[in-house]
Amino acid sequence: MSGRFMEGLKWAVAAGSLAFGMGVSQVSGAAEQVLRIGFLAPLTGPFAQVGKDMVNGFQLYLDEVGGNFAGAKVQLIVEDEEAKPPIGVRKAEKLVRQDQVQMFIGGLLASTGYALAPVSTRLKTVYIASIPAADDLTQRDSAKYPYVVRTGWTSSQPSHPFGEWACEQGYKRVVTIAADFAFGYEVVGGFQKAFEDCGGRVIQKVWPPLGTIDFGPFIPTLKKDADAIFTVMVGPMSLQFPKQLAAAGVKKPVLGGGTSYDEFVLPSMGDEVIGHVSALQYSAALDTPKNAAFVKKYREKYGKVPSYYSESNYTTAQMINEVMKKTGGKWPGPEKFIKMLASLQLETVRGPVRLDEMRNPVQNVYIRKVEKKKLPGYDKDELWNTVIKTYPNVSQFWKYGKTEFLKQPVYGRDFPPCKYCE
Repeated sequence: MSGRFMEGLKWAVAAGSLAFGMGVSQVSGAAEQVLRIGFLAPLTGPFAQVGKDMVNGFQLYLDEVGGNFAGAKVQLIVEDEEAKPPIGVRKAEKLVRQDQVQMFIGGLLASTGYALAPVSTRLKTVYIASIPAADDLTQRDSAKYPYVVRTGWTSSQPSHPFGEWACEQGYKRVVTIAADFAFGYEVVGGFQKAFEDCGGRVIQKVWPPLGTIDFGPFIPTLKKDADAIFTVMVGPMSLQFPKQLAAAGVKKPVLGGGTSYDEFVLPSMGDEVIGHVSALQYSAALDTPKNAAFVKKYREKYGKVPSYYSESNYTTAQMINEVMKKTGGKWPGPEKFIKMLASLQLETVRGPVRLDEMRNPVQNVYIRKVEKKKLPGYDKDELWNTVIKTYPNVSQFWKYGKTEFLKQPVYGRDFPPCKYCE
């Protein structure tokens, strides 16, 4: 090889080493900033459609801003966490150690959120819980997880106003049937506490295993003298339970956690769910210009109505972009990023959002009734979660206040105790 060739080769290697050493930030003064974001979602298995909705929501916003946040090119690295906490942990560590992401987002189940939070602490990497609603991530455990910020909700957050609403409708005796895992416990717990504090009584609590598709052993056990049924289902459970409840001839009013009637499953449901009422911080039928535009764009791109899983990650992308605008597209480091994100107050697709001192959203909660109708701009009758009441500025502590609320245990299978169970 010629001396000139060898000199050129040495220069290229040296330049490549320098660029590699400088990482995402700046290879040169004129080079583009790069922001590496890890995204965890279940892409295979029974929750694959939910995972697709999660990714699509984030990607829609990213496409709208041309693939960059305030001048920083976004490199989105998506990993399949299969809705299994141990796999989520392994994939998160891969994203941080191998892909060198500045942050990782997502995970689906509340139990996955609890598993991912310690990873963020150990590796000093931002974890944005856009979907995992595990209460204690931003409550009793928040000090242990300084790199965790939530852009979604706590499991019990919509349930508090919903429990009060149910009481105000005149329901006195309610049975609950919910998926047997952390999320189910917390949604039921919030509803039960607010409902009973208002004068109602939960007289039975039934816990089908997560992933149940045959509710035959459970439906006949539901007490006949209840005024209403409160249900919390996720994934394919959401579709099967109301079908089987109707097939069994049960005519009682049905109330549900927001995931039981989310738009990821609502189009697959039938008339058996008309009249069912649920609570969540989002509805695709929300009558605002921002939401109407979002639903239109999402439907045009993906051929379906956006679910809460889509909206939550779309809004997460918006919040990250707003922080990067303040830094001129430069990564500010995890501590400063968390602080800046926690200080945002934004008008989003779901409505006004700000974060409390424990880094959880304060936001509207919507009471939603399933109706079959034709909305403006659509050519046929469809099932929609029509908003029938709005509770503004709902915090994770509801009307109890932070100090008083945190004195009680986290909501669990046996808390609040079923003191009226018969």
